[in-house]
Amino acid sequence: MAAPKKGRNASAQSKPGRSLALILIAIVALTGGMFASGHNTPRLGIDLAGGTSITLRAVAEPGQESAINKTNMDTAVEIMERRVNGLGVSEAEVQTQGDKNIIVNIPKGTNSREARDQVGTTAKLYFRPVLTTEISGADATASPSPSASSSASDKASGSADESASPSASESASASPSASSTSQGRAVTDALKADATPSATGSASASASASPSASASASDADSKLQAAYTKLDCTDKAARAKAGEGVKPSESTVACGQNAQGQWQKYILGPAAVDGTDVDDAQAVFNTQTGAGWTVTMDFTDGGAKKFADITGKLAKNQSPQNQFAIVLDNEVVSDPYVSQALTGGNAEISGSFTQEEAQSLANMLSYGALPLSFKEDSVTTVTPALGGDQLRAGLIAGAIGLALVVVYLLVYYRGLSFIAMASLLVSAALTYVIMSLLGPTIGFALNLPAVCGAIVAIGITADSFIVYFERVRDEIREGRSLRPAVERAWPRARRTILVSDFVSFLAAAVLFIVTVGKVQGFAFTLGLTTVLDVVVVFLFTKPLLTLMARRKFFASGHKWSGLDPRSLGAKPPLRRTRRPSRPAGPVDPKEA
Repeated sequence: MAAPKKGRNASAQSKPGRSLALILIAIVALTGGMFASGHNTPRLGIDLAGGTSITLRAVAEPGQESAINKTNMDTAVEIMERRVNGLGVSEAEVQTQGDKNIIVNIPKGTNSREARDQVGTTAKLYFRPVLTTEISGADATASPSPSASSSASDKASGSADESASPSASESASASPSASSTSQGRAVTDALKADATPSATGSASASASASPSASASASDADSKLQAAYTKLDCTDKAARAKAGEGVKPSESTVACGQNAQGQWQKYILGPAAVDGTDVDDAQAVFNTQTGAGWTVTMDFTDGGAKKFADITGKLAKNQSPQNQFAIVLDNEVVSDPYVSQALTGGNAEISGSFTQEEAQSLANMLSYGALPLSFKEDSVTTVTPALGGDQLRAGLIAGAIGLALVVVYLLVYYRGLSFIAMASLLVSAALTYVIMSLLGPTIGFALNLPAVCGAIVAIGITADSFIVYFERVRDEIREGRSLRPAVERAWPRARRTILVSDFVSFLAAAVLFIVTVGKVQGFAFTLGLTTVLDVVVVFLFTKPLLTLMARRKFFASGHKWSGLDPRSLGAKPPLRRTRRPSRPAGPVDPKEA
């Protein structure tokens, strides 16, 4: 009978236990890593775990409708993605819909609420000088003295030079009826923030009585003063209307929250620096000065000059006018105090920030300036219950598909179905563990299309088994016994499997590259399971069939093995060809 080829392949196949041990070790190691990481289940996407979907509509200023174009929309999408990702929110989707809409999908998670707030903050970012500020509405009556107020960025203790001014402090505390002002923040080599309420208390009373050091009796100033007096920042509707329709070159009123959660109202001068002038901003933990979490800013060349000019002018004034406000969507997010001109093109805001507060401010500075204004058209919440129903439906569909494959294998391949089902279980285990690990590693989240990709992968994996099994059966039909048939069938089956899986992986890769959103989940899962199919077939299915071929049940061609030569219509066993006999001819009388 024909024997399998000798050499390296035969030697390798004589020890299939090595391949089986290798894949077993890989499964144990990956499973151990999964439990060690604390992520024992795959992360779920918004459509399965629940979350929020926000629809934003681009709005152009009158006469500037042409600004709503593909370039600006793509830029807005990029900025929004960076805002959300900067908060560590994974699997958030930001994509355009039509010509004017942007859809933001934020999955349920620790920072999803903050991400939604920042994405919805769509106006441009400006640096404006502070002219006047005080506690607003009901919060003002709750504050016993001006010193009770501090700005959103006022979180550190007073600086050395300010704390050395007791007279200022006494003056502030002795005037509880005076209007509360935002407090000064000391600046030395960089822009810094501190909580020195007393340093500016006495000056604030006069400042609140006069919105501007050079205020005139013009109608514009009168209207601005009237709007400021009327403004109640504790009223959400009033906050939304504050500064509405005001141009960057005009003074305005605005609201902001201080460290105590109190609302303050402001009169702000014309914008001196635009958010586009900020090149980069980062939250940094400063261990050298002991300042804790700080926010560093780097300006563009043009922005550095503007920032040097405005800080130089502010530093010459007395508080509270030597402040500027960082205004995003007409809301003051920080209002640092300036004591000298900052000409280095960079600045640092320091104070008792938490990591989350510093990162939030850095994100606003880095990604706050959008090329367009947006209005929130709709907010849709996907509940976990609805997501659970979808996941359950997907799992049921997968279970039905798997059951049909198993039934087919049992009926058609009988004993061989044991090898196929064991291979499917190994593939499923690897897929589950790797998906669980990819969640915390790269932010992969399992959504409904990804579940569909895993279901399709069942057919791809079963395809590989069928190709190999049919090659083996073809060899048996040729008259070979099982062990040589297993080895001779492998090279041809291997080529077919590799070509088939390569085509599937190529299709998944192209789909992943050219699509966006949830379809990428389908493509990623399809590509991942295709790669795992190759690993399982090479390191598990083939070695396991080699071992089973040595068992009497399979080697003897039992009728329930799926390899019965008679049921397969096998030819008689192949035998070595004998030397041909001499041709017949007349008999020599001598030989007779």
